[in-house]
Amino acid sequence: MSVQLGIRGLGLCALIALAACGRLAGDDKKPPQLMHIRSASRSPDEFTVLPTKPLQMPDDVAVLPEPTPGGTNITDPTPEADAVAALGGNPKLLERATVPAGNGGLVSYASRFGMAQGIRDMLAAEDLEYRRKHDGRLLERIFKVTVYYRAYEPMSLDQYAELERWRAVGAKTVGAPPADVAAANR
Repeated sequence: MSVQLGIRGLGLCALIALAACGRLAGDDKKPPQLMHIRSASRSPDEFTVLPTKPLQMPDDVAVLPEPTPGGTNITDPTPEADAVAALGGNPKLLERATVPAGNGGLVSYASRFGMAQGIRDMLAAEDLEYRRKHDGRLLERIFKVTVYYRAYEPMSLDQYAELERWRAVGAKTVGAPPADVAAANR
Protein backbone atom coordinates (compact mmCIF):
# COMPACT_ATOMS: atom_id res chain seq x y z
CA MET A 1 0.00 0.00 0.00
CA SER A 2 2.77 2.45 0.89
CA VAL A 3 4.57 1.62 -2.39
CA GLN A 4 1.44 2.52 -4.40
CA LEU A 5 1.05 5.72 -2.40
CA GLY A 6 4.69 6.59 -3.08
CA ILE A 7 4.27 5.93 -6.81
CA ARG A 8 1.15 8.08 -6.93
CA GLY A 9 2.92 10.86 -5.02
CA LEU A 10 5.89 10.66 -7.38
CA GLY A 11 3.54 10.75 -10.37
CA LEU A 12 1.76 13.79 -8.96
CA CYS A 13 5.08 15.59 -8.42
CA ALA A 14 6.13 14.73 -11.99
CA LEU A 15 2.81 16.07 -13.32
CA ILE A 16 3.20 19.34 -11.39
CA ALA A 17 6.79 19.73 -12.60
CA LEU A 18 5.70 19.07 -16.17
CA ALA A 19 2.90 21.65 -15.89
CA ALA A 20 5.39 24.21 -14.53
CA CYS A 21 7.55 23.70 -17.62
CA GLY A 22 4.71 24.64 -19.97
CA ARG A 23 6.66 27.54 -21.46
CA LEU A 24 9.55 25.22 -22.24
CA ALA A 25 7.34 22.88 -24.25
CA GLY A 26 6.72 25.40 -27.03
CA ASP A 27 4.09 27.84 -25.78
CA ASP A 28 5.52 30.66 -27.91
CA LYS A 29 2.27 32.51 -28.52
CA LYS A 30 2.39 34.45 -25.26
CA PRO A 31 5.15 37.08 -25.11
CA PRO A 32 7.51 36.73 -22.15
CA GLN A 33 7.12 39.09 -19.20
CA LEU A 34 10.52 40.22 -17.95
CA MET A 35 9.17 42.90 -15.60
CA HIS A 36 6.85 41.89 -12.77
CA ILE A 37 5.68 44.82 -10.69
CA ARG A 38 3.34 44.12 -7.82
CA SER A 39 1.73 46.46 -5.37
CA ALA A 40 2.36 45.75 -1.69
CA SER A 41 -1.19 46.74 -0.80
CA ARG A 42 -4.44 45.21 -1.88
CA SER A 43 -6.10 48.57 -2.50
CA PRO A 44 -7.06 49.62 -6.04
CA ASP A 45 -4.60 51.65 -8.08
CA GLU A 46 -6.15 55.07 -8.51
CA PHE A 47 -3.88 55.89 -11.45
CA THR A 48 -5.40 53.17 -13.64
CA VAL A 49 -8.85 54.80 -13.56
CA LEU A 50 -9.39 57.47 -16.18
CA PRO A 51 -12.64 59.33 -15.59
CA THR A 52 -14.59 60.37 -18.64
CA LYS A 53 -15.13 64.02 -19.37
CA PRO A 54 -18.50 65.46 -18.29
CA LEU A 55 -21.33 65.42 -20.80
CA GLN A 56 -22.28 68.82 -22.16
CA MET A 57 -25.19 69.95 -24.26
CA PRO A 58 -23.89 71.77 -27.35
CA ASP A 59 -25.32 75.11 -28.39
CA ASP A 60 -26.40 73.70 -31.76
CA VAL A 61 -27.05 69.96 -32.16
CA ALA A 62 -26.63 70.25 -35.95
CA VAL A 63 -22.88 70.99 -35.60
CA LEU A 64 -22.11 67.72 -33.80
CA PRO A 65 -19.68 65.46 -35.65
CA GLU A 66 -20.89 62.28 -37.34
CA PRO A 67 -20.76 59.28 -34.95
CA THR A 68 -17.86 56.90 -35.58
CA PRO A 69 -18.50 53.41 -34.18
CA GLY A 70 -15.31 52.13 -32.64
CA GLY A 71 -13.71 55.55 -33.02
CA THR A 72 -13.09 58.36 -30.58
CA ASN A 73 -15.73 60.28 -28.71
CA ILE A 74 -15.58 63.84 -27.37
CA THR A 75 -16.09 62.51 -23.82
CA ASP A 76 -13.26 59.95 -24.07
CA PRO A 77 -10.32 60.59 -21.75
CA THR A 78 -7.24 61.98 -23.50
CA PRO A 79 -4.44 61.97 -20.92
CA GLU A 80 -1.64 62.73 -23.41
CA ALA A 81 -3.47 65.70 -24.90
CA ASP A 82 -4.44 66.94 -21.44
CA ALA A 83 -0.80 66.75 -20.32
CA VAL A 84 0.38 68.62 -23.43
CA ALA A 85 -2.23 71.33 -22.85
CA ALA A 86 -1.33 71.60 -19.14
CA LEU A 87 2.33 72.12 -20.06
CA GLY A 88 1.45 74.88 -22.52
CA GLY A 89 1.65 72.90 -25.76
CA ASN A 90 -0.83 72.41 -28.57
CA PRO A 91 -2.73 69.09 -28.20
CA LYS A 92 -3.83 69.22 -31.86
CA LEU A 93 -0.22 68.48 -32.88
CA LEU A 94 -0.57 64.98 -31.41
CA GLU A 95 -3.02 64.10 -34.20
CA ARG A 96 -0.56 65.03 -36.94
CA ALA A 97 0.67 62.07 -39.01
CA THR A 98 3.21 63.96 -41.12
CA VAL A 99 6.57 65.43 -40.18
CA PRO A 100 6.36 69.11 -39.20
CA ALA A 101 8.06 71.52 -41.61
CA GLY A 102 10.56 72.59 -38.95
CA ASN A 103 11.81 69.01 -38.56
CA GLY A 104 12.29 68.30 -42.27
CA GLY A 105 16.04 68.93 -42.11
CA LEU A 106 16.45 66.59 -39.16
CA VAL A 107 14.50 63.82 -40.86
CA SER A 108 16.42 64.17 -44.12
CA TYR A 109 19.76 64.11 -42.26
CA ALA A 110 18.76 61.04 -40.26
CA SER A 111 17.67 59.21 -43.41
CA ARG A 112 20.63 60.28 -45.56
CA PHE A 113 21.90 56.68 -45.88
CA GLY A 114 18.42 55.35 -46.62
CA MET A 115 15.82 53.88 -44.34
CA ALA A 116 14.38 50.41 -43.99
CA GLN A 117 10.69 49.99 -44.61
CA GLY A 118 8.89 48.21 -41.76
CA ILE A 119 11.70 48.89 -39.29
CA ARG A 120 9.29 49.00 -36.34
CA ASP A 121 7.92 45.54 -37.11
CA MET A 122 11.43 44.17 -37.61
CA LEU A 123 12.67 45.61 -34.31
CA ALA A 124 9.59 44.36 -32.47
CA ALA A 125 10.17 40.82 -33.80
CA GLU A 126 13.87 40.93 -32.88
CA ASP A 127 13.09 42.20 -29.38
CA LEU A 128 10.46 39.49 -28.88
CA GLU A 129 13.02 36.86 -29.86
CA TYR A 130 15.59 38.42 -27.49
CA ARG A 131 13.07 38.43 -24.62
CA ARG A 132 12.22 34.79 -25.29
CA LYS A 133 15.92 33.87 -25.08
CA HIS A 134 16.39 35.84 -21.85
CA ASP A 135 13.11 34.93 -20.13
CA GLY A 136 14.74 33.86 -16.88
CA ARG A 137 15.18 30.52 -15.24
CA LEU A 138 12.36 28.14 -14.41
CA LEU A 139 11.90 29.22 -10.78
CA GLU A 140 12.17 32.90 -11.75
CA ARG A 141 9.27 32.43 -14.17
CA ILE A 142 7.22 30.42 -11.68
CA PHE A 143 7.63 32.99 -8.88
CA LYS A 144 7.44 35.95 -11.31
CA VAL A 145 10.83 37.45 -10.48
CA THR A 146 11.81 40.54 -12.47
CA VAL A 147 14.65 39.63 -14.84
CA TYR A 148 14.38 42.72 -17.08
CA TYR A 149 17.50 44.49 -15.80
CA ARG A 150 19.68 41.39 -16.00
CA ALA A 151 18.40 40.57 -19.51
CA TYR A 152 19.12 44.02 -20.93
CA GLU A 153 22.33 44.70 -18.96
CA PRO A 154 24.61 44.01 -21.98
CA MET A 155 22.81 46.84 -23.79
CA SER A 156 22.97 49.35 -20.94
CA LEU A 157 25.36 52.29 -20.92
CA ASP A 158 27.74 52.94 -18.04
CA GLN A 159 27.14 56.66 -17.69
CA TYR A 160 30.27 57.36 -15.67
CA ALA A 161 32.60 55.49 -18.04
CA GLU A 162 31.04 57.33 -20.97
CA LEU A 163 31.48 60.66 -19.16
CA GLU A 164 35.17 59.89 -18.56
CA ARG A 165 35.61 58.86 -22.21
CA TRP A 166 34.23 62.19 -23.41
CA ARG A 167 36.32 64.13 -20.89
CA ALA A 168 39.46 62.27 -22.01
CA VAL A 169 39.01 63.48 -25.60
CA GLY A 170 38.47 67.05 -24.39
CA ALA A 171 34.74 67.42 -24.99
CA LYS A 172 32.86 69.91 -22.85
CA THR A 173 30.55 68.19 -20.38
CA VAL A 174 28.60 71.18 -19.12
CA GLY A 175 25.67 69.41 -17.44
CA ALA A 176 27.81 66.64 -15.94
CA PRO A 177 28.96 66.49 -12.32
CA PRO A 178 32.56 67.44 -11.53
CA ALA A 179 35.18 64.70 -12.05
CA ASP A 180 35.61 64.01 -8.31
CA VAL A 181 31.84 63.57 -7.81
CA ALA A 182 31.58 61.26 -10.83
CA ALA A 183 34.52 59.19 -9.54
CA ALA A 184 32.93 58.94 -6.08
CA ASN A 185 29.67 57.58 -7.59
CA ARG A 186 31.43 54.69 -9.35
